[in-house]
Amino acid sequence: MKKKGFKLPTAYSILLIITILIAIITQFIPGVNSAKFSDIVMAPINGLKDAIDISLYVLLMGGFLGIVTKTGALDAGIGAVVKKLNGKELLLIPILMFIFSLGGTSYGMAEETLAFYALVTATMMAAGFDSLTAVATIILGAGSGVLGSTVNPFLVSTSIDSLKGVGIVANQAIVIGIGVILWLSSLFISIFFVMNYAKKVKNDKNASILSTKEYKNAKEAFMDSNKETIEFTTKRKIVICLFIISFIVMILGVIPWERFGISIFKETLFLTGESFGNWWFSELAAWFTLMAIIIGIVYGFNEKEIVTAIIEGASEMVGVALIIGISRGISFIMSSTNLDIYVLNRASTTLTGMSPILFTNIAFLIYIGLSFLIPSTSGLASLSVPIFGPLAKTLGFAPEIVISILSAGSGLVNLITPTSGVIMGGLAISKVEYTTWIKFGTKIVVCIYISLAIILSIAIMIIK
Repeated sequence: MKKKGFKLPTAYSILLIITILIAIITQFIPGVNSAKFSDIVMAPINGLKDAIDISLYVLLMGGFLGIVTKTGALDAGIGAVVKKLNGKELLLIPILMFIFSLGGTSYGMAEETLAFYALVTATMMAAGFDSLTAVATIILGAGSGVLGSTVNPFLVSTSIDSLKGVGIVANQAIVIGIGVILWLSSLFISIFFVMNYAKKVKNDKNASILSTKEYKNAKEAFMDSNKETIEFTTKRKIVICLFIISFIVMILGVIPWERFGISIFKETLFLTGESFGNWWFSELAAWFTLMAIIIGIVYGFNEKEIVTAIIEGASEMVGVALIIGISRGISFIMSSTNLDIYVLNRASTTLTGMSPILFTNIAFLIYIGLSFLIPSTSGLASLSVPIFGPLAKTLGFAPEIVISILSAGSGLVNLITPTSGVIMGGLAISKVEYTTWIKFGTKIVVCIYISLAIILSIAIMIIK
């Protein structure tokens, strides 16, 4: 472990500083509503209001994990998996990263990954790796899929609908084709770096770039060297089955089946009042609370034990919920001052009259900047594609390339940006500081950036 050196402020302070800086910038830009002091004060509160659904989901997910943890099923199950993988623990990394990437490319899996950080971190540490390995597996796995979105409705469908709104019919086959290449190339790069790091840590714990404090916090949270090996009893196996079913239903619930012409899930209304495909954070929160109660009853806990476990589990997620809400405050400042629209219009003017390769790379950089300021991919798609799509067509370029550039740019930024509640929340769960993630992830992001820039440059030259 490295000795303590210079440390940036906490995640909360970083987000508040960014909010203040953006508010200051609005004072010097003509045509933008200047942010008032009251806007700065209220930004975190308005952000929390806007994120109340996901914050509740995170809290109640914590309650669900609290119940499952209390049964000992997770510890026993993880122990059984690690035992079976004896000598082959590294296989966990590519398998999990590929699974997370499938979620990313198909339905934009991002906030949903928050449910997996505690489990994956505990598994990785039991396998001899560190908490940073777990964070990298989830963020880079799901992130590689998102930046190479193929049928992700929140990005692809929203972008195609936005183009349709300005009279442009996009060829989704082109978007899917480019998306697959962006997705797999980024995934291979990520797997290479994560496996290389994990192998070093497994062979020598001093190879970990975590600080002593980080490693200690993660060990206290996810490993208990004093407890005995927990037996994987029949009752605990049933709990694990219910645990897995809970996440399968979560995935079925959020994939927009009707957009793909699938209507077989209409009979699932009885669960939450919304059928599979129409679930979002409110429904997910209710579902995991229901499953927490069922698991508690199946395991034999009494009413007081169930309630106590849920409350204790939720309390562990309070900091995560606050971080997610505060990060939304930045978007509040951007939209309330119209700074987002100003930036989009200036960016559109900059791109006019450029050659194909220059257009691609400048647009890529612009989307990277925009994604830092507007972390929501669906929001950015709705705002920007109706502007950049027609511009690309006017210049003689395939408008579909704009969707791919948006996907690559926003996906790349959301691997490291502090304005992402998912990044900051996931790091908080796994006890990894943001500065450590930046130290680890920067070279990977640079390599992915170069790969994406080359792929997009070739694509705009080939596709007409």
